[in-house]
Amino acid sequence: MSEPSSNDPSRTGAPTGEPFSVPVTVRGYETDVQGHLNQAVYLNYAEHARWELLRAAGIGQAGLQAEGVGPVVLETTIRYRRELLAGDEVEVTCAFGWGDGKTFRVLQTIRRADGTVAAEVEGVGGLLDLTTRRLVANPAARFKELAADPGLFGL
Repeated sequence: MSEPSSNDPSRTGAPTGEPFSVPVTVRGYETDVQGHLNQAVYLNYAEHARWELLRAAGIGQAGLQAEGVGPVVLETTIRYRRELLAGDEVEVTCAFGWGDGKTFRVLQTIRRADGTVAAEVEGVGGLLDLTTRRLVANPAARFKELAADPGLFGL
């Protein structure tokens, strides 16, 4: 069996420090016929938190495009723990974990106001060079260069 490559997601580091978080209120139109938050909306909440973290760190979409790079999601796993209903107030966290390769981990938790974990979202991402259409070799270093506050990424 061959040794895992340096960009193998299983070799990417775990997040450090307190995760960034954003509040979200579950809206009625996001629920399914049982009154539960539709399963696809969890991905929207996770994406919203990731973009809010980028924005808080000083990285906007226009800036990423000007630099010729863009974040990409390579893999996502959602573990549904408890139902969410219309009107529930939740906190969506986002923490990055860095390794040596071309990918990084993003760990997110969607938690009700009472502390109950409703879902856990774990992803593998990368930073795509928009010209070559290949992953940037060291995304942590590139995010550190781009961010006004790299500490939000655990850098």
